[in-house]
Parts: sequence; C-alpha cells; structure tokens
Amino acid sequence: MRLHRNLVFAVIDTLNNVFNEGKYADKEISKALKRDKRWGSRDRSFIAETVYDIVRWKRLYAEIAEVKEPFSRPNLFRLFAVWATLKGIQLPDWKQLEDTPTRRIKGRFDELSKTRKFKESIPDWMDELGVKELGEQKWTREIAALNQMAPVVLRANSLKATPKKLRDSLFAESIEAHSLKKYPSAIELDERANVFSTEIFKEGFFEVQDASSQLVAPFLQVEPGMRVVDTCAGAGGKTLHLAAIMENKGQIIALDIYGNKLKELKRRAKRAGAHNIETREIDSTKVIKKLHNSADRVLIDAPCSGLGVLSRNPDAKWKLQPEFLERIRNTQQEILSDYSKILKKGGKIVYATCSILPSENQGQVKSFLASEEGQGFSLEDEKIVLSHESGYDGFYMARLIKNT
Repeated sequence: MRLHRNLVFAVIDTLNNVFNEGKYADKEISKALKRDKRWGSRDRSFIAETVYDIVRWKRLYAEIAEVKEPFSRPNLFRLFAVWATLKGIQLPDWKQLEDTPTRRIKGRFDELSKTRKFKESIPDWMDELGVKELGEQKWTREIAALNQMAPVVLRANSLKATPKKLRDSLFAESIEAHSLKKYPSAIELDERANVFSTEIFKEGFFEVQDASSQLVAPFLQVEPGMRVVDTCAGAGGKTLHLAAIMENKGQIIALDIYGNKLKELKRRAKRAGAHNIETREIDSTKVIKKLHNSADRVLIDAPCSGLGVLSRNPDAKWKLQPEFLERIRNTQQEILSDYSKILKKGGKIVYATCSILPSENQGQVKSFLASEEGQGFSLEDEKIVLSHESGYDGFYMARLIKNT
C-alpha cells in the first residue's frame, strides 16, 4: 500500500481536532472528506478508517510512541507511524516520518499487549469499572468485542420495503448485503459503502440502525391503533421503527428536550412515510403532566454512558468521565420516576440503554421498583445484549407493566 501525502495530512489534521480541540470524530471525519472532490471512495475510506483506528487505539499507540497529550504535530505523525508499522505498511521517505524505530514499535506492542488496559486501549478507571460491574472474564471479552469496527446494519422500513426488496434494490446499486436470522427487519452490508447516496435511501426504504437497537421497538409490544409515547426520541431511529410496526395506525408522541433533534425526526419521518408521529419538545414539566395516565405504551430510551456502542463511537472512551456516570445514573432514575407516570393502568413501559453496565440497567430497574413511584409496577421481561455474544452493540431493555 502506497501512502499519499494529502490523505495522510488530512488524517493528521483530523486527529489534531479530535485529540487537541475536543471535537467529535464522526463530525471531523465528515468535514475532512469534503476537502477534496477528487478523492474517490478508496481515499475516503482510508481517511475515515485510519482516523477511527488511531482514535480507538490512542492509549496503546501513545504508549508505544512514548508521547503524551496534548499531541504536537510531530507527535501526531509518530502515532501515525505506529499505526502504519503495525499494519505492515511501508513508510515513505518523508521528513515527518524519518527515524521511525520500526523494530522497537513491534517489540513495545508485544510487551504492552500483555496488559489489558494497554492492549484494549482504555483509561484505568474504565478498566476498573468494567471488572467491578461485569467481572474479569466477561469484561475482558466485552471490551475486546467493543474495540472491533462495527458492521453496517440497515433496517428495512416495512412501510415501503421488505428486507428482500431492500437487498435486491441495493444489489441493483452494486451494494451487496445479507439477511440476519435473529433480526427480521435487518440486513448487513458485506462491505462498507455510502448507502446515503443511494436512490432507495432518498425514497425511505431503510434506516441505518444497529441490529441490537432493532430489538427495542418490538420489545415494547406495540399494536396498530395504540397511543405510544417515545419519551427520549432524539432523531427518532426507534420512533420510526415503532411507526412501521404500528402500520401508521394510532398515535406516537415523540418527546425530547432538544428541539433540533425533533426537527431531524420530522425530516426522517417524511422520508420514511411515517404519518402517525407527533413531536413535542419538553420545554417545561407541563408537557409530561399533560400526558399522565394516557399512554398504552411508553418507551424510555434513556441517556446513558454509551459504553455498549464504543465500536461505532471510539472517541467516547476518551470523552467519558467517571463524574458523568454518577450524574447520568441520577438522571436515569429521575426519568424513570417522572415518565412512568405517562402510562395508564394495564400499559407497558420499556426502559432501554445502550450501556453494558448493570448499574445503569438492572440496578436502575430494581431501584425504581423499590421506590414510591414504582409501586404498582412489575418487571415482565428483560434482555441483556452483550457485544461479545451478539456481534453487535451492547444494549439493555426491561419491560414493566403497570398493574394498578
């Protein structure tokens, strides 16, 4: 593989923004890919995958290169040299890459790979927390799985297409994909491709949605004609799935504290042909109070640490802090307490997170059921989805029923 100077410089500039300016990797990569219209799909893949790789393995590569944050430009090139050496890529004769100690890099890699926090490139506190919550063996397997690049999974929008029709339509656009047995609406791409530029995306045939995330909407057991409230709807991935299952019949009220996310949901709903969704911004407590005792089903896709989706958001390893976890657990309990009041007697609520930590999952449900607000609720079912077992994102979902 021959390295091209302009592509490598784009990688270095992007890494500088992510590591030194605190920017988000996905947004910075999107910006970088617009820099040169002459770049083809292979060039773009090189930039995106190299940046994600170096972000994912930042701690390991920094230990090998013996550099510390904030990374100077020469040190970012050292990180790049470590990446290239470990990938078996021959380094060009550039001033920025001269005197790279290739043999020492490989030796340091072998030595550091004996220690999990270096091998899996994670902060000390995260490694300790993982062991505490999941146990040594399970955490070792889980963090290794979360360091793999996430596959691209699509959800066929049943309002417009079956999975087979979606697969055939993608094939007509030279994109190959296969069905997933345990996930009836899902198909997985055989190779990464820009599906957003396809005609069938514009026509609303599908949404990009991880296979684990696709388990949540069916778990809520919605039916056409029901009144459903999605309390933390965001940009609406699960809202749209609910609309499809409900065949556009009944009502879905999509709530969020961020109005801009709800605007995006409206755009997505229009493209998907989902007409039974009404958006409401939570700008005061009145919004929730007006809905008390009114819904057949309530979905709480709670804000969380996001530790189950590290494979697609590797920079979260470095942005996440222990103090945030403490705050988010309090928020989760408040949300469960407040939003459970929306449900009417006999209704069902699903509490879901994309976290693998029991303290954000089973622990929160247990605390809620023991609280005053949780009286009259009982746990009907729960699903714990770990990445090393499923091959997809880590997720948790619990279905509670309101008996009184």
